[in-house]
Amino acid sequence: MSQPAQLRVILADHDVRKVVLPSGIPETVEYLHSVIRDTFSIARDFSVHYKDVDFGEFFTLFSTTDLKDKDTIKVVFVQDQEPAITLTLTDVTNTDVTNMTMTDQPCEEHYVDDTASVSTDDTLILSSEDSPGHRSQRWPAKFSIPSFSSITEILIQSANERFQKNGTLLTTKDLIPLLPDILGKLAEAIYEYTAYPSSLQISEVAEALTQKHPCLKEPGSFNGSYGWAQRLKYKMNNFRSKLRGLGCPEVKVNSHKRKQPHDQYPANNLKKPKKAEVNYLPPHAQGETTASLEKERVELLTEMMKRDNGNVVAQKMAKTFSLRREEIVKEVPAISDCMKRWPALFTEAQINEEFKRITTVSLESTFLAKLDQCTPKLMTLTQSKGGAAGLKIRHIKDMLLEDNTVERRREIAIRCLIVYLGEKEEDLFKQYSDVEELDADLAIQVMKIAIIGDGRATIVIEGTKILQGIDVPRSCALLMGVIYALNLSYPKHLKFTFEAFQKLCLELDGQKASSKRLPFSSISVVSVCLSVVSQCCVNAPGPC
Repeated sequence: MSQPAQLRVILADHDVRKVVLPSGIPETVEYLHSVIRDTFSIARDFSVHYKDVDFGEFFTLFSTTDLKDKDTIKVVFVQDQEPAITLTLTDVTNTDVTNMTMTDQPCEEHYVDDTASVSTDDTLILSSEDSPGHRSQRWPAKFSIPSFSSITEILIQSANERFQKNGTLLTTKDLIPLLPDILGKLAEAIYEYTAYPSSLQISEVAEALTQKHPCLKEPGSFNGSYGWAQRLKYKMNNFRSKLRGLGCPEVKVNSHKRKQPHDQYPANNLKKPKKAEVNYLPPHAQGETTASLEKERVELLTEMMKRDNGNVVAQKMAKTFSLRREEIVKEVPAISDCMKRWPALFTEAQINEEFKRITTVSLESTFLAKLDQCTPKLMTLTQSKGGAAGLKIRHIKDMLLEDNTVERRREIAIRCLIVYLGEKEEDLFKQYSDVEELDADLAIQVMKIAIIGDGRATIVIEGTKILQGIDVPRSCALLMGVIYALNLSYPKHLKFTFEAFQKLCLELDGQKASSKRLPFSSISVVSVCLSVVSQCCVNAPGPC
């Protein structure tokens, strides 16, 4: 198993840091780049250099095989220069930018990548990640109420002052003319995060509105905002209808015309985010069509055959993200078909990148760091379990007597959590003596982490090997990435386990409780997760 490693990172002449890699040195430079970027919150473009032992100087890092534990690496930012943009334009619509350089622009400038395009009115078209409809942030912990029109703000401010003086609320007569502006702005603000807000999220917005503007509270409501929540639900329905008319893909996919006859009812087979996805079905970038992106996909197949071509593959995978999501969400192809059309998606690096494109969260680094942070509390929590489940948990913990590595401790924490949640670890993990035994059993496996002999794991979905030769904890993280990338549902017999992975280890939608209680007690999965998280936050020096 790969051993944990740490690297000395030089960010500047007087800024030297340390980065801990729980899973050892990454296999690709691209993944190491993303870990450094996320760990130190680096927004600018940079390259990674390593200190060569023979020469004692820094060289550009092209392969992580040049690195070992406690080596020194250097973050080299793009060299500062005078802002310059060089464009070569032709009279053809949507031509490519043939020459473009832009580094360290003032804050009012936009960063443009080499996939940008130019329309006939000389407007710069950004890459898909900067296009309207591509979201860059998750639902906030505290919703910020937007500003309304000037007239609305003046009237509400006056009403707030009267409320502070004598507790007078805004009358219905005065409120009705303001409703279109208030609800319209709130709907637009909600859409920045999701087109399908949950009831809990709608309630959060309604409560935030009445907290910021107490004159809008409703008499007789148990929290003063129930009526606002109902108005917002109807407003979002109307807002989605307008978006559907404009061709917005994430709402257009649910129109009756695009459904099968047996799915004509709106609630039937509704395609919307169900696992806190941020970019569930994004639109194509401006200037791109399904045909142009299909051409990029075909080129991507060729690029995959070349050696040391990770950067080009990553760029094309990012560019074709909307086409890939359209295929996966709308057509629901078989895993084998996906692997033929998108082979790059089934590499460790691109599973991590795809997960981040969908959720804005770094997959492996978040999963493993959160698991390590919460393992002590998880072990204490599971220790209190009695009966047959308690005996099984103690048997699992005895595995530490044979192997007390970091990977083994993580694996045991995961196995104990599964048993504690009333599910069977055998439904997720299966031990095989050798590869031949796995191959003979492959066809009947729907979703499994196969552990072969020496402890190396293989992710199997629909009888197809997805990834091989990784340790068990990383395989759990990467399996979550595959589930999100292929828009798969959690297995029913492991629903609580995967929900815990999502809410506890990835911090996605952690405040929303499971709709079903655990079979053996009155506590829900989210109660367990929040209990663990709260204890971790008490003991942790930084944010949980």
